[in-house]
Formats: sequence, structure tokens, C-alpha cells
Amino acid sequence: MRTLLISDLHLGSSFGADVLRSPVVRERLFDALDGVERVVLLGDVLELRHGPPRDALKAAEPFFRELGDALAGRELVLVAGNHDHALVEPWLAERAQLSPPETLGLETLLEPGRASGAYGRLAQWAAGAQVVVAYPGLRVREDVYATHGHYLDLHMTVPTIERLGMGVMGRLTGLAQHELASVEDYEAVAGPVYAWRDSVARSRPTSEALSGITTVKAWRALGGHSAGGLQALGALALRAGFPAAVGALNRAGLGPLSADLSVGELRAAGLRAMGVAAANLGVREGYLVFGHTHRPGPLPDDAVIEWLGAGDLRLVNTGSWCYSAIFLTSRPGESPYWPGSAVLVDEQGAPQVLRLLQDVGHDRLVGAAP
Repeated sequence: MRTLLISDLHLGSSFGADVLRSPVVRERLFDALDGVERVVLLGDVLELRHGPPRDALKAAEPFFRELGDALAGRELVLVAGNHDHALVEPWLAERAQLSPPETLGLETLLEPGRASGAYGRLAQWAAGAQVVVAYPGLRVREDVYATHGHYLDLHMTVPTIERLGMGVMGRLTGLAQHELASVEDYEAVAGPVYAWRDSVARSRPTSEALSGITTVKAWRALGGHSAGGLQALGALALRAGFPAAVGALNRAGLGPLSADLSVGELRAAGLRAMGVAAANLGVREGYLVFGHTHRPGPLPDDAVIEWLGAGDLRLVNTGSWCYSAIFLTSRPGESPYWPGSAVLVDEQGAPQVLRLLQDVGHDRLVGAAP
């Protein structure tokens, strides 16, 4: 089945980063559906960490209505990520009430309304399509597995707020990184972290720390992108103290963490972490398609070895539909983080990375992102 996978739409972002709000961008995506039999929205479809779910749902409605019409009877698969984990949480909570529940495997297919009321609403808006929910991923082809990729956060060396939360929760649950061996294990550590952040955002807009603005500002400062004056002095102090802070976190048992926040290391760390998570879950051959890191690949200039997992596994990333200025250059399409990429999986052959917005300039994207 010819399948197009896209990830990280973040519809409803308070940053204005979700480029699929733009009719021009939606048209580009819908043009790419010609000849496609199935579309997979591979997680972080809604941005549920910036404020109440009703705001994200309202922002997402036009897109889902148009997508349902564009697919016209073809299949639409919805997968939850970390920013929209709340969409699948009601089903996860319900299954926990069973005695005992079936083991949570790599692919469970659900009717949208069974997963949650919010998923049911998305399916109603996209009624022109045949909608199904898959969690935590989908077997796209016998040799192609797709998942959002959020489990890689448990193995990241980049000290984000989420990664630190995972480190604390791992210690509280007694599940060390090297002991994670099933979907149930990953959910036991990650689920409480997601639930806490989702509950904070349920009733009102979140703070900069929880919405991600603080992380972006810190990356800018550590990368030397701050303004002059007092801000520059503050950035110098931050850069000087950051390695020591990371060392303290490692000594506290929350690592291993690294003080390297270069763009190259962000990419490489994500790929290493995804490879570890895949191996722990038994995915060791064929192709693993994931999103989450917002960086598509492999791209023509990438080192192939970085995109190899354990065994005979090859990693493929969808990229995102999210405008994040910190990773972009002034020239449209030049940065590998330029939004608007997808992965096309045919009945045979390697998955193909498509970059659908390479010629669309800054002014035609939503572009209000930090």
C-alpha cells in the first residue's frame, strides 16, 4: 500500500509555528496525495502542551476537514506522540483497569472513538477518510515500522526538561535505561512525565518553561545567538556554567548527559537514542520511520553510518511541519530543518524522503515561531 507519512504538525501551537494553518502549505501537501493510498500522521499532530486542548482542536479542525475530503475514502492513520499523548491516554488508562490487560505490543489498532473522545472528533472532521488510530506505532510494510519516536528521549544525552524528567522518573520506578525492554517499560517511565505536563496545560496557557520557549532561549544563548548588553553577559555566564551543571546532573544519576548542544550533535544524539530504543523493543532489521526530532533524513549529504541502528536496521526521519527559526537560515529550503518534509513508502524499495516546501519562502509560512 503506497503510504505517505508526515509527523510533528503541532497544530494549535501558540508560537504560530504550525505551517499547515496556511492554505498555501495545505495545498502543497494535498497535491502530494496523488496516487497515495494511505496517510499516516505520525504523532505530535496537535500541540497540547501550550494550552487547553480545545484551542488546539479548534485550530486543527479546518485541516482535518480538508484532509478528509482530499483522501476521499482512503485510509488515514493517527499515531500519538509526546506532545499529543493525551489523545491516547484515556485508552491506556482504560486498559490498565483490566485484570490483567493484554501486553502492549508495537502496534495496536483502535477505532478513534475507542481511543478517546478527542480522536473521535478528529475522525468525524475527517469523515471522508477511513480513520484508524495506531499506538505506539504502525507496521507500514513487513519490513517498515513507523512510530513517533518519543521513546528515544529516555536515551538522549541532550539535557532538556523532558529528558531530566525521564531521568527522575526512571529512578523512582526503578527502571534504569539498560533495563527497558518493552513498550510497557517505556510507558511506565514516560507516561507520568507526559501526564503531568498535559494536566498543567489543560485549563490555561503554560509558562515559557513548559511550552518550550525557555529551552529555545537557552539553546540560543549557549550557541552564541543572544543580543548585546546585559543579555550577552548573561549568555556568557550561562555558557561558562553549563558544563559544570551537566556534570552535576550526571553525578546525581540523571545521565548520561552531554554539554554539547551543537546542531550536529543534536542530530547525532537523536539517531543514537532512537537506535537504542529500537533495539530494546526488538526492532533490529528493515526500516524504522520516525519523527520527533524535526530533522528529516537521511539527506544526500548525511553520513550513512549515523542512520544505522542495531543489527540490519536503517533509520528514516520524516522531519516536521513546524517553523522553528532557531534552526533555519535566511535562504528558504537551505536548512535541513526547513519544514514540509514527508516519507513515502511504496510497496517495495527504500522509503523516500520528500521535501515539499523547499521553494516556499519565510513570508509564506506561519513564521511567528521563536
